[in-house]
Amino acid sequence: MATDESYVRRAIDLAESAVANGNTPFGSLLVVDDAVVRTAENTTLTDDDIAAHPEFKLARWAASELEPDELESCTMYTSTEPCPMCASAIIYAGLERVVYSVSVDSLVDVRDDGVIEIPCEEVVDRADRSTIVEGPVLEREGLAVHENYFSSTS
Repeated sequence: MATDESYVRRAIDLAESAVANGNTPFGSLLVVDDAVVRTAENTTLTDDDIAAHPEFKLARWAASELEPDELESCTMYTSTEPCPMCASAIIYAGLERVVYSVSVDSLVDVRDDGVIEIPCEEVVDRADRSTIVEGPVLEREGLAVHENYFSSTS
């Protein structure tokens, strides 16, 4: 059985892949019953699509492809705390749990523009939903990807 840390490491690897493919450093995966059912990386730049966040793409996929019992046991692992748009999609999809590496507060310290500073858990609380939000996990490792990317693009 894999651990939260091993899945978060895979999400960080997907964030590195996103950078290698010409995008910003974000990656995510969905796990149901200890099996990875889908992965995604950020493609906002290469797709020229502001909504091509990996969390949003996975939430949309899960809502249309997973059965209700699978959604209830689904965890999204992500390299960075979901933004409010993605958090809303996660809630509407009915995902049980989100585990992230880099917190929005830490991201703001590295990237001073383009970050809406509303924690994922606050979006869940305000929606009065039961999605569990956990993190940061392996934040130092996840933050290194952002630091490398944003220091080279500024």
